[in-house]
Amino acid sequence: MRAGATPCSIDFMNDARTYPTHPYLAVSAAIIRDGKVLAVRRARKPALAHYTLPGGGVETGETLHEAVRREVREETGLDIEPVALAGHREAIVPDAQGAVKLHFVILCFASRLTGGDLKLNDELDDARWLRPAELAALKTTDGLGEIVESAIALIEPQR
Repeated sequence: MRAGATPCSIDFMNDARTYPTHPYLAVSAAIIRDGKVLAVRRARKPALAHYTLPGGGVETGETLHEAVRREVREETGLDIEPVALAGHREAIVPDAQGAVKLHFVILCFASRLTGGDLKLNDELDDARWLRPAELAALKTTDGLGEIVESAIALIEPQR
């Protein structure tokens, strides 16, 4: 992935969106609770073993808020309220010959937890509530810390 690659999640393996003619849109959620963010670890390539934010592709006919709620529910079992855009990232992945194999634009939303019980699907193998400083000790996707800081400022500005 290029610099500035996504802290958001997309399962690129066996994806019909390879070698696109245009970028694809995706969303993720920086779920903030008591100054901590829910970081999830990917169980699949290309972000295998990296901590990131829950999320995925926007489906046709879906609003951005509907998409981020659905993706978080599918991956974690949690319900959220997306509050504001915390930032964006791009995942542009070339193949061995330099052709663009994947291109996603990911909108990352600062979000509040509203319910549900944490239960990870098979795309994830760990989830942790972490303070922003704790992310530095983990293998994370590019830009994750910056998105989390922005999300905390939007959700809990007094911190």
